[in-house]
Amino acid sequence: MTWFAAVARLRARREPGVLVTVATVRGHAPRNAGAKLVVGRNGAWGSIGGGNVEAVAIDRARELIAGSAAEPELLDFALNDKVTNRHGVQCCGGTVSVLLEPLPVVRAVAIFGVGHVGMELARVLARQDLDLHLIDSRSDILAEERLAVLADAVAAVRVHHTPLLPEEVLEKLPGGTHVLIMTHDHAEDAALCDAALRTPHLGSIGLIGSAAKWVRFRKRLLTEGGHDEAAIDRIKTPIGLSGIGGKDPATIAVSVAADLLRTFEAEAGSDEHRRSEPTDADIDANAHATPQAGARAARTDTPHAAPHLRTVV
Repeated sequence: MTWFAAVARLRARREPGVLVTVATVRGHAPRNAGAKLVVGRNGAWGSIGGGNVEAVAIDRARELIAGSAAEPELLDFALNDKVTNRHGVQCCGGTVSVLLEPLPVVRAVAIFGVGHVGMELARVLARQDLDLHLIDSRSDILAEERLAVLADAVAAVRVHHTPLLPEEVLEKLPGGTHVLIMTHDHAEDAALCDAALRTPHLGSIGLIGSAAKWVRFRKRLLTEGGHDEAAIDRIKTPIGLSGIGGKDPATIAVSVAADLLRTFEAEAGSDEHRRSEPTDADIDANAHATPQAGARAARTDTPHAAPHLRTVV
């Protein structure tokens, strides 16, 4: 399997991975610059030359996957018999730099109702790298010619025509999917709100509509739906940025998309905070750790966009 087919497979399966590339080569090395390897949790495809270089790169890639790392990292290897390697001797005589680029699972967004606002929102979100699910009970709304404006989308667009029970799609959505409810029918919206609250693997839930609409919905969710206040508070309404009062579909769509992107940023910040907090096990391990033989450098302070640097021998 080619490396880009492996990347596509990981994305389709919604599995994280790491793309490993031989960045630079000086002297003799098993592979030339540009050789690639894709590492997943349970498999690897391609090769950067085997031996210690590849084995260490795979080990580190799996550490990045386990830690949900988002930043790229650069590893340097000296290929001679004077250094102690983790996975055996590799004495080609040159030096190799290997770039590890995390391939995170992309976010998923589901728009229930692809009418005027939903379509404008789809056009905005289609420019983002995410899985975009478009769901509607009306076949004409999802007609190929109407969705043709999304043909050059960056997002992977998935269309669901659900003439009877659009809420059945909720169970099939990937974990963490952000749901936006904006159908043409308030009864359909209400059924989707109720079903979304009963689907624990979802991310945020947003509902378009007025304050009066939400008062009615909230009462029904409490009485008929049997949901408690804390569960109902999962639903955000109105959606969009406060202070933007335009009512035309394009303005609403931009406001909703911006609010959703802000949610993404908050999630990323929360994930980074959790990763940066040392656990008791980390503290204990660091207290008793000894320097690895032959290691010359650790991570350096670099700008946010630059890869972290590590030196491995």
